[in-house]
Amino acid sequence: MPLKKINYSELNARQKEIYRFQKFAAHLAEYGFNCIKLADDWLGADFIAYHKDGKETFRVQLKSRLTIDKKYLDKNLWIAFPYRDVWYLVEHDVLVKLVQRHTNWTNTASWLDRGLYHSAAPNSSLLNALSDYVVQP
Repeated sequence: MPLKKINYSELNARQKEIYRFQKFAAHLAEYGFNCIKLADDWLGADFIAYHKDGKETFRVQLKSRLTIDKKYLDKNLWIAFPYRDVWYLVEHDVLVKLVQRHTNWTNTASWLDRGLYHSAAPNSSLLNALSDYVVQP
């Protein structure tokens, strides 16, 4: 039976998360990381990425877009997200600082009242600041 590619937009939310995990884990494999998908959000992480040298281990929250959330502050949690087919991996607290420098998001009602902000279209200034956090395939 020949394989048939799926249409991402036809997947349900859980299937989309698994799909994104598999795509991003493949990118991290190029950097020597093995990724283990977690059944629940252990300490805020969707998966663990550990390096072959045993010196680096990341607890990663996988998002469908750039997201900051107060519940992730001070937890040594990394955020992975795609933007225009480019994947980013950045420590959450560093991401918040970059967002504060390059946007007004932390002054919005969403952040101040709900403690959450996400964007499908970050501005060019923020994207430039995130260039060191691109994970190339």
